[in-house]
Amino acid sequence: MAAPSVIINVMLAVHEKKTVSVDLYKPLRQYIAFHFSERQAQDVEEDLQTVQQMRNEVEKASDSLESRRDLLQRYFRALCVMESRFPISNEKEHVNTLSFVWYDAFKVSKKGTQQNIHFEKAAILFNLGAVQSQLALLADRSTAAGLKQACNCFQAAAGAFAFLRDNISMKAGGSSSTLDISVECAGMLERLMLAQAQECFFEKVISDLKPPSLCAKVARQVGLYYEETNAALILSPLNQHFDRTWVAHVQLKAAQFHGEACYRVALELHEKENIAEEIARLKVASNVLSVAKKSGKGVVGPLLDAVTKLESNVNLNLERAVKENDRVYLMRIPLPNSLAPLPAASLVKSTSLVDILDASKEKMFAGIVPDSSAKALSRYTEMLDDIIRVQLEKLQQESEITRVRLKDMDLPESLHALEGSAGLPEHLRNDVQAVQLDGGPSGLEAEMNQLRDLRRVSEELLVQTEELLQKEAREDGQFRAQFGTRWTRPQSSTLTKSFHDRLNSFAAKLKQAGEMDARIERTKNDNWSLMAVLDVKPIEAALPVLGRPIMSLNGDEDAIVGALKQSLGQLEMLGSQRAGLEDMLKEMKQKDNILPKLMSTSGSYEELFKRELAKYDPICQEVSKNLEAQEKLIQQIKVQNDAFSAVFNLEDFKASRDRAYKQISTAVSKYHEIRDNIVNEGIKFYVTLQDAINNLKQQCSDYVMTRNIQCRDMIEDLQRQLAGFSFHDSNSTLKYPAVSQPPQRPAPSVPQHNAHSSYYRSLDQAGLPNSSSLPQPYLQQQHTPQANYMAGHQAAGTTPPPLPPYYASPGHNQASAPYYSQVGTPSPPMPSHDYSHPPYPGWQGTYYGATSLMTQSSSQPPPPYHGSQTGGYYPPPQGDDSK
Repeated sequence: MAAPSVIINVMLAVHEKKTVSVDLYKPLRQYIAFHFSERQAQDVEEDLQTVQQMRNEVEKASDSLESRRDLLQRYFRALCVMESRFPISNEKEHVNTLSFVWYDAFKVSKKGTQQNIHFEKAAILFNLGAVQSQLALLADRSTAAGLKQACNCFQAAAGAFAFLRDNISMKAGGSSSTLDISVECAGMLERLMLAQAQECFFEKVISDLKPPSLCAKVARQVGLYYEETNAALILSPLNQHFDRTWVAHVQLKAAQFHGEACYRVALELHEKENIAEEIARLKVASNVLSVAKKSGKGVVGPLLDAVTKLESNVNLNLERAVKENDRVYLMRIPLPNSLAPLPAASLVKSTSLVDILDASKEKMFAGIVPDSSAKALSRYTEMLDDIIRVQLEKLQQESEITRVRLKDMDLPESLHALEGSAGLPEHLRNDVQAVQLDGGPSGLEAEMNQLRDLRRVSEELLVQTEELLQKEAREDGQFRAQFGTRWTRPQSSTLTKSFHDRLNSFAAKLKQAGEMDARIERTKNDNWSLMAVLDVKPIEAALPVLGRPIMSLNGDEDAIVGALKQSLGQLEMLGSQRAGLEDMLKEMKQKDNILPKLMSTSGSYEELFKRELAKYDPICQEVSKNLEAQEKLIQQIKVQNDAFSAVFNLEDFKASRDRAYKQISTAVSKYHEIRDNIVNEGIKFYVTLQDAINNLKQQCSDYVMTRNIQCRDMIEDLQRQLAGFSFHDSNSTLKYPAVSQPPQRPAPSVPQHNAHSSYYRSLDQAGLPNSSSLPQPYLQQQHTPQANYMAGHQAAGTTPPPLPPYYASPGHNQASAPYYSQVGTPSPPMPSHDYSHPPYPGWQGTYYGATSLMTQSSSQPPPPYHGSQTGGYYPPPQGDDSK
């Protein structure tokens, strides 16, 4: 048997198209300045110069094919950017002073001239394919790396010619175009490049000594590609355009690899001792090669030598096989047309140049946006928003439906109750937490103590104020008894009536407030057992627990619970997946910027929209799958939950749990009711009342101080009269100012004598008190109210009457009837002082209502504990001094 043939085959490359110089800068700049603005023309000055520079480099040959390839790709992307911004044609409103001239690559005497940017793009794509074919031809195919490089370059060339055929050729056609960029020529060149790329694979499998069957399949596909190329060359319009050597080369290549495939199959048949089919295949190969050699005039010598060598190997094997059959096998030889077609295996394809030629990322002329592109962008955005909105609504609606259906089945709360971790509804838990932060029911006692302290301080203030008035009246009576008719100032009882009336009014209000305090105390005690649940921490510990059945019929409780938990876990995973899908949709929409593609596209916007929106199809399908899976899972959970409810008697547990919820809710309401009466009504009332009593106390103190000054001045006058040193008539009567006015002391007309003279001593011995023995104002006293009260009567030698009815010892909660019976007497106006000192030592509360109380027509506070809008414990009293 002849040895396998290993050859380096002869292949073809395509020459580039030639062109002439074109000025892009001036026409494009004029168009921008006229249709946009001079400012924008200045902004894109650098881009215009870059485009012109690239066009100049395209016109002249480059030293490096790789640099040439990169230049053509960059310039093509720049043309795509220009296409949507600068319409080039002979129309008046377009760039009509720019024409492109290109010569035919296969007949250089023919040229085409067009005012059409697609003509320029078609020529650039053709040259890109030509450069790739030249790079493939320069690769050293005797090495594995060179063989791979050649194969890749041929596939890239096929991709360039395919892109030209599918996207540009139809737009660049016409009588003024050239045939080399036509649809027919671009398709033929794609087939030729694929044939040569497949031929590289054939060389590889031969050098790697692959099995004959694989080599035959690869060779057959090479032959098919050449046959398709030959079919395009012999038909119009290409049959008269290409040189005869191109056609002869392709025809001989097609025959060579048809014969090579038959030869490799025959080798495999010989190993299988299928002599008859082997002979038939070798005869077909010999006949094909013989015919091709006759028509292969003008082909290069190495190719003809390769075919001749292959034909020799075929004939040698054929002669050997015939002899063996005649001597040994004697098998009948099948006819050629009865043979099955040889199998083929395509290992190559045209490389896609979509990403390489995509101009959407180009920054050139970014500031130039035509109205058509802006409108197209708006339309695309609306279409995208509709898709996103529909999908998000589906996801959100399904999540809400799932939440409602789980709530109807009381899941997962019932499982939590079985595990001892039942929880309160969100609103009820928040209410209980707020109560516990306020101190809970245990804190109500501290607030009641605060209320009692405020009441005690108010009562003490009333006693202190009353003692001020009693002490002044007692001293006035002592001096009146001592001096008789010479003591001519008004009696205290005629001046302090309004003070006593107001004190009685405050006492009545304190009595009524005490009754209200008692009612609050009773309410708190009556509801203590109800509110005690609010002190439980955590509050969930007060809820009932779902217990396991006492008697189990089949012992499958754990299986039922486990299956239900597993289904709920799967449902939670689907929910997480929906959340992820929502985020993915939003993120995709945020990153979706189609404007650069709109600006670089030359085709239909609808086709672009369809391609761009199609990238959302996979996630929309995921949404549909998620919803379908969840619906099935919900039905499964419903069946499992019915079994769970039946086994664990869930209805009784729900009733018990609802009762616990209701008890907690009632306890919260009762707590707020009691606390509002203590804090918002009681404490606020006492603070306001203390401010009013302090104001009255200050008025009484001012009154006492004024009376003391009058007393001292009057005693000094009496002393002078008795001593004979008065310059006034002894029958004259001193006129003392009213207590509400500052005292006007008469100015003496004689010098004062020394206080230690014998005369002042004799007055002292006579029992007349001098000014130094007068009592000081009440504010200088440092005794307690009880001590002052008792000491005053003891000094006068009288038996003290009972304490005033509104004085209460510490711990006394109820006030008796008012001490004075005068009620309703108008009160004198309050002095405009600010007496906001603490109501009692250690008091840390805030004064409420002091300002509003000051501005009332009366000095008395509002009725005790005015009821709130919801109804309070403290109704207003029947009478009010301020009215």
